[in-house]
Amino acid sequence: MSVRGREAVLRVLGLLWRRSRRDPLGPRGEREAVRLLRRGGYRVIARNVRVPMGEADIVAMAPDRRTWVVVEVKTRRVGDDGRPASAEHRPPEMSVHAEKRRKLVAITRHLARANRWKAVRIDVVAVDWPGEGKPVLRHHVGAVGVQNAERGR
Repeated sequence: MSVRGREAVLRVLGLLWRRSRRDPLGPRGEREAVRLLRRGGYRVIARNVRVPMGEADIVAMAPDRRTWVVVEVKTRRVGDDGRPASAEHRPPEMSVHAEKRRKLVAITRHLARANRWKAVRIDVVAVDWPGEGKPVLRHHVGAVGVQNAERGR
């Protein structure tokens, strides 16, 4: 079997590393989110933290130095005039739907239990990225509710 044939089989089985096909816009948005958080006094601890139930884009310590923050970053392209790049464009933060919120809560609870964090929250950073110019970022503090994360219930 040729290399391309093996890649096709692996791709169908979901075994081929997916980042090679990933749009570079997501990682660019994450880098901008890190800059925003650092300017706001956050201490970024880790990026792309994988746990059994998924991945946390950014894990940071809040400026109060007591609260651990799991940050979900959502990045979308917009036109140079700030309008949507496509007809179905919605603000990026709108794509944090109910299933994604449940997943973020599970990830945060897992990290809180494993690391014995007392105070945790989930923030969302939305990035609108125009073709030309600087991105526009919005930081939604406590965007996803997580109660009693250390208990895991």
